[in-house]
Amino acid sequence: MNHSAFHKTNPLLYSLLFFSAVLLSACNQTNKQADAKDGLSSLNIDSLTRNIMVLSSDSFQGRRPFTVGEIKTVNYLKQSFAGMGIEPGNGNSYFQEVPMVEITPDCNPTMEVQSSREKFLLKRMDDYVIWTENTDPIISLSNDEVVFAGFGIVAPEYNWNDYAGCDVKGKVVLVMVNDPGYASGDSTLFKGNTMTYYGRWTYKFEEAARQGAKACLVIHNTKAASYPFSVVQNSWGKGHLLLDTRNDKSEYRCPVEGWITEDAAKKLLMASSGDTTLLLSAHHKGFRAIPLNLKVKTSMRVKSLYNKSKNVIAKITGNKRPDEYIIYTAHWDHFGIGKPDERGDSIYNGAVDNASGTAALLEIARAFKSMKNQPERTIIFLSVTGEEQGLLGSDYYVHHPLYPVKNTVANINMDGFNINGKTKDVVIVGAGQSDLEDYLKKEAEGQGRYIAPETHPEAGGYFRSDHFNFANVGIPALDAGGGIDLVEGGKETGKKLADEFTEKYYHHPSDEFDPVRWKLDGTMEDIQLFFLAGKRLAFETTWPKWKQGSEFKAIRENTTNK
Repeated sequence: MNHSAFHKTNPLLYSLLFFSAVLLSACNQTNKQADAKDGLSSLNIDSLTRNIMVLSSDSFQGRRPFTVGEIKTVNYLKQSFAGMGIEPGNGNSYFQEVPMVEITPDCNPTMEVQSSREKFLLKRMDDYVIWTENTDPIISLSNDEVVFAGFGIVAPEYNWNDYAGCDVKGKVVLVMVNDPGYASGDSTLFKGNTMTYYGRWTYKFEEAARQGAKACLVIHNTKAASYPFSVVQNSWGKGHLLLDTRNDKSEYRCPVEGWITEDAAKKLLMASSGDTTLLLSAHHKGFRAIPLNLKVKTSMRVKSLYNKSKNVIAKITGNKRPDEYIIYTAHWDHFGIGKPDERGDSIYNGAVDNASGTAALLEIARAFKSMKNQPERTIIFLSVTGEEQGLLGSDYYVHHPLYPVKNTVANINMDGFNINGKTKDVVIVGAGQSDLEDYLKKEAEGQGRYIAPETHPEAGGYFRSDHFNFANVGIPALDAGGGIDLVEGGKETGKKLADEFTEKYYHHPSDEFDPVRWKLDGTMEDIQLFFLAGKRLAFETTWPKWKQGSEFKAIRENTTNK
């Protein structure tokens, strides 16, 4: 029977079937809308606040690895995951042990500088900060020669080699922070105002070591580094942690690494040649490292303590594709107890950095657990140790993964949330890297928000938190957050508050929870974005990819066909 005949002979039945189809379609649409909101109601500002307050309280002593603060923190996270009914992520354990060594240098208070014309002293902490990644009991610079190596970069793809024609083996190299593009204002050099990995201080030390240098001192500049010298003093003015590589084939590291103030560096150049024009000439192609005809002398005694810290890991197993993994990360550590500030406070509470991200990880875990439709892919919640010491916990994880790298769909990292209220904009750190940015953009548009460029692309944010280690093994990795276009106050107020945080609170004891100053409604919106982006991934069969031009694209293609 054809449809027209059916319609003519059974008008009532046809109408009933048509109405049923319309009703079913409406119900399906309602279910889709309900699915879109599934889990969101579990995100709770009160529990977020409570967890931030606990994790950043004085009783947690700044959450430094190898301290009572670590024990309290990892146990709190374990109990939180277990209390939500979320599975342990490492067999029957919520912990992954991370072997580390704590190196505490007892440095000479001064560095002696000798030129052909004069001799003078630089003061440790005031003029420079040095440390070591070596465990030799005594490390010294003994009248070692100093070479100015510009930006300390060897980048064939940019036709740039600051070390060309200069042997720096066994010498002290003096290098500038950031990239030539930022320093010169030339958008055609490197990536212009946007820092590449060549601009990071970590790269400077790595390249100096490849060149065989004995020491590498990075010249600090507040704008180029994106933080004041006080951050260096607070971060590196005491013992620090490294991964324990005794059982690995470790590469050579410069015995002495550190920072020197711009004023002190200029004093060295004046003692060498009588002017500081080398700092400008290094901005241009063709610059080559130049011996300064200076010798420096200082020393340090080194104590080493081997121990194990912990990553905390939990999971929700996917119900359709359990062997495909989405990993949310947030580092739980901060700096512990250190140099007192002007108020006499010596506890580095790390409320924004990163009690906020750790508390957000717990919120997102509870949201996924509460969903009526459980995720099809496995969701991993990984709170890592040692980020403040050099991304150590995430570095250890990606090289000792509990879940195969080739089966890991994506990493979504959370490090330091906006606490200034709701923003109209969302900032993607290192934009242009992967498809994950498109996921976040779609969810941001659903909130009526827009994607804005980074305020400080010269800061190299994409290389400064744990997502970088996942990217380095080819896993698409996302780091983002609220911008500066405040719903109440606009861009001018937002920028002022962001700059104020960098100057007054970042890596200072003053980074404490403040119920008066903090506005967490914007934080909650950002947490929703991270949850929704991961939830979309959790129900998809497609894999996000690196964008064309990303330096991480080839790594992924070499490890998986996804």
